Amino acid sequence: MAQPPPTTTSVLHHNGIFFTFSSARDSHSLLFNSHCKSLHRPSSSNYKLPFTSSSSISSLPSSSGRRRTLVSTVPVEYVPPVPEFDFGEELSRLRVLRSKLLNCKSLREKVRVVDSDAKVKRFFRRREKGFAIARVFLEALELDEYELFLLKCTVAAGQEHVLGGGYDVDLDVVNGGEFESARGSLKTALYALVEMIEKWDGSDGREVCEKKVDRVALRSLLKTLGDVEEFYDCIGGIIGYQLTILEILSQSAHGEKNINFQHINNSNSMGGQLLEIHPPSVLDLSQDTEYAAQAAVWGIEGLPHLGEIYPLGGSADRLGLVDTVTGECLPAAMLPYCGRTLLEGLIRDLQAREFLYFKLYGEQCITPVAMMTSSAKNNHEHITLLCERSKWFGRGRSSFRLFEQPLVPAISAEDGQWLAKGQFVPVCKPGGHGVIWKLAYDKGIFQWFNDHRRKGATVRQVSNVVAATDLTLLALAGIGLHEGKKLGFASCKRNFGATEGINVLIEKGKPDGTWTYGVSCIEYTEFDKFGIDDGSSSPNRSFLSYSPINHGHLLSLQTEFPANTNILYVDLSAAELIGSSKDETSLPGMVLNVKKTINYVDHYGVQHGVPGGRLECTMQNIADNLVNSFSSRCFEDVEEVLDTFIVYNHRRKVTSSAKKKRKPDNMSLHQTPDGALLDIIRNAYDLLSYCDIALPEIESNDKYADSGPPYLILLHPALGPLWEVTRQKFHGGSISEGSELQIEVSEFLWRNVQLDGSLMIVAENVMGSQIDRNDESILQYGYRCARCKLENVKIQNKGIDWNSDKNLYWKHDVQRFEALKVVLHGNAEFEALDVNLEGNHVFEVPDGYKMMVTSGNSGLSVHLSPIKKEFMDSGSWFWKYTLNGKHIQLELVEF
Repeated sequence: MAQPPPTTTSVLHHNGIFFTFSSARDSHSLLFNSHCKSLHRPSSSNYKLPFTSSSSISSLPSSSGRRRTLVSTVPVEYVPPVPEFDFGEELSRLRVLRSKLLNCKSLREKVRVVDSDAKVKRFFRRREKGFAIARVFLEALELDEYELFLLKCTVAAGQEHVLGGGYDVDLDVVNGGEFESARGSLKTALYALVEMIEKWDGSDGREVCEKKVDRVALRSLLKTLGDVEEFYDCIGGIIGYQLTILEILSQSAHGEKNINFQHINNSNSMGGQLLEIHPPSVLDLSQDTEYAAQAAVWGIEGLPHLGEIYPLGGSADRLGLVDTVTGECLPAAMLPYCGRTLLEGLIRDLQAREFLYFKLYGEQCITPVAMMTSSAKNNHEHITLLCERSKWFGRGRSSFRLFEQPLVPAISAEDGQWLAKGQFVPVCKPGGHGVIWKLAYDKGIFQWFNDHRRKGATVRQVSNVVAATDLTLLALAGIGLHEGKKLGFASCKRNFGATEGINVLIEKGKPDGTWTYGVSCIEYTEFDKFGIDDGSSSPNRSFLSYSPINHGHLLSLQTEFPANTNILYVDLSAAELIGSSKDETSLPGMVLNVKKTINYVDHYGVQHGVPGGRLECTMQNIADNLVNSFSSRCFEDVEEVLDTFIVYNHRRKVTSSAKKKRKPDNMSLHQTPDGALLDIIRNAYDLLSYCDIALPEIESNDKYADSGPPYLILLHPALGPLWEVTRQKFHGGSISEGSELQIEVSEFLWRNVQLDGSLMIVAENVMGSQIDRNDESILQYGYRCARCKLENVKIQNKGIDWNSDKNLYWKHDVQRFEALKVVLHGNAEFEALDVNLEGNHVFEVPDGYKMMVTSGNSGLSVHLSPIKKEFMDSGSWFWKYTLNGKHIQLELVEF
């Protein structure tokens, strides 16, 4: 192509995209910038279009007075797409490369190996008629040897487009015609433009590169690449990550399945192994209530030996949570739910269990909490700031450890290419909650738990708002600790069509005659691979519940595989052993879910929606490494002796998640904050109706899709958290439809209260008071708690304005006409006895005082008096908790 005269405007067209340039230096910058930030396009959009002069070109004056050229981007001609990506050839190349890299003992050896790769050679070599842009970048930015190695690995993995393009074609300028492939011709076109810039500037292009490269983006890319190379070292780093993706995609492309279980007793021979899947036996807490009570007591007793693990690193795209002030996307942990963030809800559930331990044993117990975060949506920063604003929830900074999971590149479902927003900016997502075990080992979390003398831990996801209901969590941990189990699942009935996996019993027969058994999980994204039909349950599918106490006594007959809820008990030593392994077992359940659309905005502001995914691990599939071996086949009751187990309960006592934002025209409330609120209220109905409190039963979700819930009941978990405890604090009365009850106090008594309207009791010191210890504010359980008694009280007011369009019930953000509100400061106490409270009232009790409200001659009698000095810390009354065998009894102690 001849060099254009100084004032000439040229047009280069490729694949429906027109590039315009002139000899003016500002046009050089525009062209070069758009080259440097080239995008990865899904191959389904490839077109072969020759250069053409048929484009529509117009000009507008620029701010500098010059004419700016605008060009049409309408496709001119269609040519069939590029040939199908050759998975086999690429897999072979990457396997050889990974094998060589794994055998290297130094960085220098690795560099020599990757330098010998054909893709790397082509990308980094100089040409007589031009120069490789990427090489100029690297030289100009003075990258060190390891950083250069990371970029070379990216090219070797076939992802050179992330660096701004790979130039593996000759530099001969093409004036027209078709090219060998759409991708190759695009590289040729862009390279030709670079050559023109070089000639016009009279330089080698280095100055342009230095000015236009986005150093911040490059540094961010290097961090991502470094994280992938380091974290996935057990499978071969960047090369291993891409190889694993292509292996999974290749299986999918060729219709391969690892296992084919069309029915529960169908077996499949795999490499000499006989492999079968069965519905598992479970410990049904809803049926064997005595065993459940005993297991919960074990959980309370074992609290000093337990830790808590929260995987908070997910991107939670389906929630669409945005800061209303800044417009910034927020992680799920920040969702304001029922008056507090989801993370705060998890912490207060934990504190409720610790408060119960204090009331039984008189000792302060603070559970260490490990939280896995990520950089997605500034997740780590948001969670850290929330903890700091909350003063670490009165638990002390040392009782928390935050560890950040790496982000991984998202890929196109079609060919496994990394999606990119622009040069140096791959689309990245968290690598799934299954990375938690290896990451916990790498970051010293297991050692930290060991320093706190913890043997086991409960694992809970932040979006599940009912997981701590009644005794499920305590029983799960209690059985795990008491029986010396390595892993436990909390499970329930599965809703068909739900985006949740199933728990299974896996049986493997080996060629040497031995058999292995273990309870595990199959994710819903893997159902096709396992040949599982999610349409309806077969009448042949059933599993039997058992109790170890009764040695397999049949308790109930279920009709399907139970749901996996991602509520786990894990033995920390067993998890550490797996997380520290140097092979792929430290990354359990690697899956590639490409059934979803990945949405992102490129650097031009264009919205993209591409079918794709990223390599994910599933934390519950750590169970696959915790199987038990037997010398012969076991035909029944094998679950009783396994290291893995399942507890089972009513679904709304185990899982109800606020995972996705409800669409206005969608009548389904499943996995939405709205639906989860209804389950919370259903639990409240089950709890209080047992206490001889009359209240309307809640119907199906469809009934409330447009109208909102029939009433609101929000109870602080420290009232129990075991329902056996809570029910001794409530007795008699009624709650009318349309009423609202909020109780934020643990020392509470309800006797024959009739509520028709809104009643809110809010306390500063729900479970105790903050004391200074080691320059931190620590919540001391049982110290100067607030207290409230209601006996023979009738409450009537207009309550919530249920017709207001401003109401957002799951946030507990509602408009009210009237309400009875009791505000307790510090260790304040409030008592209402034999009284009718009608209309709007606010009773605010100061710290150190007791307020009595009764009926007087001329209406209400309100008496405020200071609490006696000798009762200032303990209160004028309190509930005494006593453990009687496997049950907890409460006694009201008054002074």
